[in-house]
Amino acid sequence: MRTSMSLLRMAPHLRFIRHISTSSTFKVTLTTPSKGQFDERAVIVTGSSNGIGRATAQLFAREGASVTLCGRNETSLQESKRLVLAENGNKEAKVVLVQGDVRKEDVMKKIIDETVKKFGHLDVLVNNAGGMSTTTPVYREIEGDLSRFDYAWELNTRSVLRLCQLALPHLATTKGEIVNVSSIAGLNNGAGIHGPFYSTAKAAQDQLTRNLALHYITKGVRVNSVNPGLIHTSIYQKHGLSDDMVKKCEDAAVSDFKRVPCQRIGQPEEVAEAILFLADRKRSSYIIGHQLVVDGGSSLYFPLQAEGPEILAGILGRSNPNK
Repeated sequence: MRTSMSLLRMAPHLRFIRHISTSSTFKVTLTTPSKGQFDERAVIVTGSSNGIGRATAQLFAREGASVTLCGRNETSLQESKRLVLAENGNKEAKVVLVQGDVRKEDVMKKIIDETVKKFGHLDVLVNNAGGMSTTTPVYREIEGDLSRFDYAWELNTRSVLRLCQLALPHLATTKGEIVNVSSIAGLNNGAGIHGPFYSTAKAAQDQLTRNLALHYITKGVRVNSVNPGLIHTSIYQKHGLSDDMVKKCEDAAVSDFKRVPCQRIGQPEEVAEAILFLADRKRSSYIIGHQLVVDGGSSLYFPLQAEGPEILAGILGRSNPNK
């Protein structure tokens, strides 16, 4: 027994140790943990019908979590559910679907209520839903009416705050985590490629994350942010670009070291891993109010943001990027 306890002290990271003792030998066999690191935890991932949100939901499910999926497109949401079930061994009891717009109060309340009703608790909130309006050209929105600004603000900032408010009583009980998914568009001169309204809303979201972190840590709840750079998702197709145009934009972006020093496009799964890290108190317990940048080095230079209009204008064959 003394030898066994000594081994446990020497290897505190080993979750399962089985020993077999005989009169002349002592043998240790290490066994793989049968549970994922988020087993018995309930996680909400907004905007999980595609892209980063879908990859994040899959990763949490793979690690044993019960997951609430949220999105506006029912068909895409069902596909996310199929992929999540493939990760968790087809355990329907560990998946909740909420279809709707997170800007709406009743939808936000339903997300929280349905999660707690089904799983009995809430441990992690991932505020991933976000985006831009598609009603006018992004580079001319500063000249337009304020409806685009209102859309960007409500989706990227206000809904994040409101969901945090609704989730706090439950997260305070479980000493849970909040991870907000922002963007490098909110850092420095981020207006170029995404437009001024989206980047302003994301900058506000980052400031909100820092303020929430200070207030919520007194209740035992950590709040952090992940700020992705250029990630291969369907966001640009949703804003009217063809697959071919998106490919040309991506190629143009990675062709210059100063735009993306890694010289490749990031994948949703890479952002999901960063989110999982910040949601895991065992690995990131001393981190609060932090913006974890996942951008292949783009924010070290920032020409990707500043040159965004010129890159797109060149692909479209326009001399003036503002038209």
